[in-house]
Amino acid sequence: MNYLDSLNKEQKIAVSHIDGPCLVVAGAGSGKTKVLTTRIAHLISSGIYSGNILAITFTNKAAKEMKERISKIVQNDYAFVGTFHSFGLRIIKENYLELGLNKNFTIIDSDDVLSIVKKAMKDLGYDPKVVAPAYIRSRISFIKNEMLSDAEITRYFVSEMEKIAMNVYFEYQKVLQKNKVVDFDDLLKLPVELFINHPDILEHYQDKYQYILVDEYQDTNEVQYKLIKLLSKKYRNIFVVGDQNQAIYGFRQANYKNILNFEKDYPDAEVIVLNQNYRSTTTILNAANSVIKNNVEKKEVNLYSDLGEGVKVKYLRSNDGVQETNIIVNEIKDLLEMGYQKKDIAIFYRTNAQSRVYEEAMLKNNFPYKVVGSFYFYKRKEIKDLISYLKLIVNHDDDISLKRVINEPKRGIGAKTIENLENYANANNTSIYEEIAKGKELEFKNMIDDLTKEAESLSLTELIDKVLITTGMKEALEKEQTFESERRLEVLMEFRSITENYQNVTGSVNLSDFLDEISLVADITEHENMEDAITLMTFHSAKGLEFKVVFMVGMEEGLMPHINSLNTENGIEEERRLCYVGITRAKERLYITNAKRRMLYGREMVNPPSRFINEIESKYLESNEVVSEAPKKINHDLLYNTTENTEEFRPGDVVNHLTFGRGVIVGIDERFVTVAFAKNYGIKKMLKNYKGLRKEKRR
Repeated sequence: MNYLDSLNKEQKIAVSHIDGPCLVVAGAGSGKTKVLTTRIAHLISSGIYSGNILAITFTNKAAKEMKERISKIVQNDYAFVGTFHSFGLRIIKENYLELGLNKNFTIIDSDDVLSIVKKAMKDLGYDPKVVAPAYIRSRISFIKNEMLSDAEITRYFVSEMEKIAMNVYFEYQKVLQKNKVVDFDDLLKLPVELFINHPDILEHYQDKYQYILVDEYQDTNEVQYKLIKLLSKKYRNIFVVGDQNQAIYGFRQANYKNILNFEKDYPDAEVIVLNQNYRSTTTILNAANSVIKNNVEKKEVNLYSDLGEGVKVKYLRSNDGVQETNIIVNEIKDLLEMGYQKKDIAIFYRTNAQSRVYEEAMLKNNFPYKVVGSFYFYKRKEIKDLISYLKLIVNHDDDISLKRVINEPKRGIGAKTIENLENYANANNTSIYEEIAKGKELEFKNMIDDLTKEAESLSLTELIDKVLITTGMKEALEKEQTFESERRLEVLMEFRSITENYQNVTGSVNLSDFLDEISLVADITEHENMEDAITLMTFHSAKGLEFKVVFMVGMEEGLMPHINSLNTENGIEEERRLCYVGITRAKERLYITNAKRRMLYGREMVNPPSRFINEIESKYLESNEVVSEAPKKINHDLLYNTTENTEEFRPGDVVNHLTFGRGVIVGIDERFVTVAFAKNYGIKKMLKNYKGLRKEKRR
């Protein structure tokens, strides 16, 4: 049991907790992953059968790290350590009949979802220029994550746009059921429905997973909350770790109140607070504490560190965005001269649109850099085409995959032919594949039949080679002879290497399992293999990471906090938590920068400094010599205009917004106005008395 010796007092109490509910409030950098992994090892060492342990995380990376750490302490044969979605997939695969699915059902991605939405909108006569398909897709995701019944959807979706979303949702569900496919949200929704409708199946899993651990509990949404509550109800050995101060995913329907309400759900829960930080200097932590204390809804976690006081936080205010970028570049040059490596440095910004100027600055100064989240390997067209072929080999009823590749590469099968086949399939309640009986379509079907037979005897890598040659994908790219076609071929070869690695690790050649695996893989960045590079990312992407040096840029009202948060309930509190997350990523040095004016979204913005700078006690801040202006107290109730907005708005009024530009009021109630802006911004809802919104004067 010497693994307990490396723990502090609070960590040891948490790890040693065996039975009953337990909440571990784990502050940033306090070793929560260490607590989770060591507790799993401790349960196994204490005689708990590993197959009775379920550990749920939010990312594949976190799950992999936990598995590796556990294996260094104890042999783990059967404990499930994985993401919510991978666990949900396991439940569905073990109970596919009860859920009305085929054994070889497939999982569609977000692009496939959007394609189905667009087709459903077209069939129902809805104009995508009036209601954006992306909006419909987000509403469908909301319905599933909130577990809304058909009756609840009908009751709550009352506006014109919501009614359209409702109608498309019902049509969308018919398509999924007909094709025997599931979307990513179904991986959580279907297990919950299964447990509610089949108490015997629920009890089976309750008996199987008697000890449940959940990471990042503050990020759980309604469906995840219900899943865990159902599973833990019988034995109540529920152990959750999280920090409400790091709840930053409200836009994904995450409900931070789940962690605040844990003690109401389990009145006998043991609560343990981890507030010793092993990452940052005392000054950085004090800056973080002084910001987050301004939130009303929070768990008290006053972080402290034994790593020394460290240097003050540097506050750099510039005249414009160009000067801000130049100052950052000069600071980076100084840091490199001091001995820091480029991989030690990260630049955080609030929106992806801000990355461009920093990318340009990195290029001009020959700084290697990587933009996290900028490149999605599995989103590339050639990869999606190849995966669609593989899905069709596994599941001939998958019309979505079939429609994607039946004429890819070009085979002379036109859109009209595909539409006719789809109409026949709908009329006969069959798949498109079954309706194919002649012409070039039949050649395609015969090709898939042949590949399906060969898949039974080929390895994954051999099958990939066969598909690329037989379908003509490889030949078409080789004939093109362009830089882009060469790049696409390289990407396909990279996918081929993934199958080789998969076989080496798993020893398995099961195509269906492989497709399940890659459906759950997190996004891969283009520059992942670049060892020494400056990292650019949004604040949201920074969650869970750490860097010796962090630049928090664009710290201005309207950017951070973001302008959208000013008009939403608890919006500022979530932005403050986002700021707190950013600060606590820094280990040794933290820079906060902003500008009096900057160009963004094609227009000049003039915003005062972020309120969050003002909340940091001045004794922790150092102002750069280039900029004499220190952060001042700002009356944030008077932002954007010095007089209160008392204008009377009516539907149809043309208005101007400081950020979103010109728009038309399409809805109004006692407190809010709903405005339709240009397609770049879409529909926005904001308070009537919001001072950045003005009615356009008629000429």
